Amino acid sequence: MTAADLHVAVLMATYNGAEFLPQQLDSLAAQTHANWRLWVSDDGSTDATLDILRGYQAAWGEERLRIGQGPGRGFQANFLTLSARPDLSADYYAWSDQDDVWRPEKLARALERLGPLGVERPALYCGRTIYIDRLGREVGLAPLMNHSPPGFANALMQCICGANTMVFNQAARAHLAAQPDLAVVTHDWWAYQLVTGCGGLVFYDLEPLVRYRLHGKNLVGKNRGLFPRWKRLRKVLNGEWRRDIELQFAALWKAARRLTPENRHRLENLTELRKHKNPFQRLRRFWRGGFCRQSELEQIAVYLAVLLGKI
Repeated sequence: MTAADLHVAVLMATYNGAEFLPQQLDSLAAQTHANWRLWVSDDGSTDATLDILRGYQAAWGEERLRIGQGPGRGFQANFLTLSARPDLSADYYAWSDQDDVWRPEKLARALERLGPLGVERPALYCGRTIYIDRLGREVGLAPLMNHSPPGFANALMQCICGANTMVFNQAARAHLAAQPDLAVVTHDWWAYQLVTGCGGLVFYDLEPLVRYRLHGKNLVGKNRGLFPRWKRLRKVLNGEWRRDIELQFAALWKAARRLTPENRHRLENLTELRKHKNPFQRLRRFWRGGFCRQSELEQIAVYLAVLLGKI
């Protein structure tokens, strides 16, 4: 089988996305890798989203564009339940937001990077994004997340990229689809944790291939600059990050049988050290466990959070 023969299921969760949806659909049509099918799960849109989708479906055909109804529980649940559809079958799967714009080589490059990783072992491609405004003007780049290699010790602390850049193989999808109803903070962080936790491979692309639109309605915004860094630091120190970690850990424990023994031990170690009364013992165990974030400044903030019992 050649790269051109590989079938990609593009998975898009929509909700009142009419303003920017045609631009993303057009960027899918412009992909240099042509063997794809778009699966859309709409979460109850009340604007023209469904009309737009049906118009493209009429032009492309129902085999090219499938439209279904979402669970109505937010974008994470929409993506995860869509990924678990029993009638969904492909070689690779790509999550897509409704308001981005993909560069034409996006799918082709992801398949090129995933190919050498094989199909038996879970594998996930992800990467940097280009920020654009409402008018499509480029306004910056997402921060690089390449200070440390992708892995479970890093995934326990953060997600290195957005779901809108992620492409994953069938082995990874099988893990994600096994328990689609788990409550998680974000589906991209969950994918990064689960794939690395079960011994899978992650390829982080330094080349940005997704133009990520920043506007008042999108749920995750710009991640670079002093203000976003301050927000992340404040989230660590005020306990909000601790609550996020607890939610993710609860999901990981429910999926613990999927983790490798080594990564299950990492999860146990981090779970136990969070309960330790001595702050310096907590910090020692945290450091020895190799748990890390991708920014040196944020790593220092995490060490402080460990000392203060905020993790």
